[in-house]
Amino acid sequence: MPIDSNKVEYLCHNGVPFEKMKNVKPLRPFADEVISFLSALSQELFRNKTSKVYPEIVTFAFYCRKANLENERKKYLDCMENHIGRGLTFHIAPSNVPINFAYSMVAGLLSGNACIVRVSSKPFPQTDIICNAMNSVLSSDEHSKMKEFISVIRYERDTEVTSYLSALCNVRIIWGGDETINGIRKSPISPRAYDITFADRYSVCVIKAKEYLVQSNYQKTADAFYNDTYLFDQNACSSPHLIVWVGTDDDIEKAKDIFWDTLYSCVKQNYKVEAATAVDKLMTFCRCAIDIGPVKRERMNDNLVSRISVSRLTSDIHEYRCPGGCFIEYSDVNLDSLAGIVNEKYQTMTYIGFEPEELKNWVMANGLKGIDRIVPVGKSSDFSLIWDGYDLIRNLSRVCYSVQGKPI
Repeated sequence: MPIDSNKVEYLCHNGVPFEKMKNVKPLRPFADEVISFLSALSQELFRNKTSKVYPEIVTFAFYCRKANLENERKKYLDCMENHIGRGLTFHIAPSNVPINFAYSMVAGLLSGNACIVRVSSKPFPQTDIICNAMNSVLSSDEHSKMKEFISVIRYERDTEVTSYLSALCNVRIIWGGDETINGIRKSPISPRAYDITFADRYSVCVIKAKEYLVQSNYQKTADAFYNDTYLFDQNACSSPHLIVWVGTDDDIEKAKDIFWDTLYSCVKQNYKVEAATAVDKLMTFCRCAIDIGPVKRERMNDNLVSRISVSRLTSDIHEYRCPGGCFIEYSDVNLDSLAGIVNEKYQTMTYIGFEPEELKNWVMANGLKGIDRIVPVGKSSDFSLIWDGYDLIRNLSRVCYSVQGKPI
């Protein structure tokens, strides 16, 4: 039975009933009409002066440029030959990163699928700006075909609505905490459908002290680290909370002084800590002192940057997480202790002073269940079609192959 439309707010809707979207014919990955639409969306966002107020929208528009999508297409030439979209994808976006819904939709479209996207029930101007831009682009005759592939909606948590849309989809993409995912999984999907889940994750930054000290631009590194952390108030799964310093005691102490002083100047200029967040930071330190101990609260000018130094890494350290510039620090001569605690909760590793292949080989050699992404500091939030260990193009499409031969 169709859902009560009064429960749903339509932000970008094609007028096609949801059950009919299931009949939309899937496309091959990186179809020309999809790239053309996303390129037009990019141009529309760049023309909008309001978009430029939000760096994450500018970054999204930059990702959707035709030149960038053509570069992405080159990585999937084999998929264009043998893959086709699964059909209808149902995306349930998280509430902690407003722009996330748009990237999830892009992955679905580039894979050749129609997309129903449920955005957070929290109102975000970024959501409205992108949806308004999509409505503008889809209103043109040139991109009218893409209307049947896109529906962006908002509704309060409602099991009836979620169950109805889940039953229609061929793939369900769930972004959220463990509790959210388990709750949504109670709504059944069809036997051939499956879930791709992006659960709550934890991220770490590793810094080789000696290499950091000889770099030429400390401020550039601080700005990059600020973008990884404070830009999303450390709420993104890719934002590092644990900082692991590697080197001699002398090099690490020198590097810490420069790193945190430079970062503090950047934070003081651009960020204001809320009173509730300041209390949370203090509570996090107290929890660490009680459960992990001994710990040290490193002295800073104020509470804009909160640093908790620990003498050991514990397997549950990912549970001591706090937003708003709260960092747990650990120092060692190598990464062996970190290897001993990494579990499937760990997502992104940002680095300073390391070679990425060195870190990738370290993950592989230690057989780690976590750390799916290894990126330079400043790049933790950059979207990729490989996310959380999933190759989204391949996971959101199906393979159709033929075998040559004579009958037996």
